[in-house]
Amino acid sequence: MRRVIILGSTGSIGVQALDVVRANPDRFTVVGLGAGSNRELLAAQAAEFGVEHTSVGADEAAQLARDVDAEVVLNGITGSVGLAPTIAALESGKTLALANKESLIVGGELVMALAAPGQLVPVDSEHSAIAQALQAGSASEVRRLVLTASGGPFRGRSRQSLEGVTPREALAHPTWDMGLVITTNSSTLVNKGLEVIEAHHLFDVPYDRIDVTVHPQSIVHSMVEFVDGSTIAQASPPNMKLPISLGLDWPHRVPGVGVPLDWTTASTWTFEPLDDAAFPAVALAKQVGTAGGTFPAVFNAANEQAVLAFHAGRVGYLGILDTVRAVVDSHTAGENSFEGVLEAERWARATADQLLGAL
Repeated sequence: MRRVIILGSTGSIGVQALDVVRANPDRFTVVGLGAGSNRELLAAQAAEFGVEHTSVGADEAAQLARDVDAEVVLNGITGSVGLAPTIAALESGKTLALANKESLIVGGELVMALAAPGQLVPVDSEHSAIAQALQAGSASEVRRLVLTASGGPFRGRSRQSLEGVTPREALAHPTWDMGLVITTNSSTLVNKGLEVIEAHHLFDVPYDRIDVTVHPQSIVHSMVEFVDGSTIAQASPPNMKLPISLGLDWPHRVPGVGVPLDWTTASTWTFEPLDDAAFPAVALAKQVGTAGGTFPAVFNAANEQAVLAFHAGRVGYLGILDTVRAVVDSHTAGENSFEGVLEAERWARATADQLLGAL
């Protein structure tokens, strides 16, 4: 029986994690729940699962992750406020099931310096897929990591044809509905660039050995290529409960969390090279990732401001990445500490807003 703390329990990841727990009472018990602001749903969840320890907000979440007796902390918080709970969970020695992307984008070097071998388990579907595929060989046998991308709503289009894209078009993702910023990031492929940075930190693979391929069917969630020429892929219908369950009980699999592929019907899976000219976000992410330090935090924060400006009608679609590049190019590396990366975020948001206001 694993004792679990779920942070971000009222969000999509948290709600699905509680579904997994509800269906497997013999494997998991919830001992702590943390929400951002939805106190009513948090109270209902705590009552259903008999949870005494709850938190509201990031500061209380960090205290919950640090002080409550548990084996696993699932960090499903959204935003860079999730960094402090991530650090608290690792410092307390608990296994961290990480769905908070910003922990590795904003503080990747800090986080990985704290994580003991096997202590950090990825929950993003792409990184969970890589973690599963890596079980097929040793680290020294890995040639490259290959992350898959759906290609978003504009797959196959030229950069020039994207000039007049509207916010409504950018939100029309063919597979996922993930909220305004993340769905837009999937259309620009910024989201995939962020996942490349995460993969570098999680698996200690250089950026020049991390590739992205476009796979519109979203069945193969990522792959690992080994030195003997073998490529191991993890495939399943899109379903976040599978990587969530692995995060909660790694390396054990939880029966029945996902529906398997149907091999009795015909299907076609396709893979296409990434068009860096039309979608330069991945190449820019590799650039800031290689620079390291506070640069990834600046990349992420500037993009969030530019996306909001796009949806407010203050910048065109191509102006999102143009703004991010301008902010990154004007950044001077700051102190690589918890306070330093948060200050770099603040600077990036202010600088992006200044540039966007001048348009």
